[in-house]
Amino acid sequence: MNEFTEEIWKRSPFIKLLGLEIEKIEHGACFSRLRIRDTLLNKHSAVHGGVIYSMADISMGVAVYSTLKSGEETSTVEIKINYLKPAKTSLLTCEAKILKKGKNIAVMEADILSGENSLIAKALGTFMFT
Repeated sequence: MNEFTEEIWKRSPFIKLLGLEIEKIEHGACFSRLRIRDTLLNKHSAVHGGVIYSMADISMGVAVYSTLKSGEETSTVEIKINYLKPAKTSLLTCEAKILKKGKNIAVMEADILSGENSLIAKALGTFMFT
């Protein structure tokens, strides 16, 4: 686990509970992963949609956060997600990036992939920052 993952786990207990790990951060981009546990599955033995949604939300938030000035904060305005197929895998990865950043709003996208690099879900989000 890298330093950023440890720091974000201290600041956000939910991210630690989820077990989301930040693999890499670039300016305007975030790469994360999540090892799947039985407690994250739905009744069909696939990863619960709320877990996938949370992974996209957090990863897009970290991506926009990487572009902010000291003292600025970000929050989610809205997210639309398309679930493309059930996630029956032991590992999910997420690649999130900024599509367009304005004065107070950023439009983001996130791809959630299975451990086999198959696209599981695609999210489009709007984040504000102040």
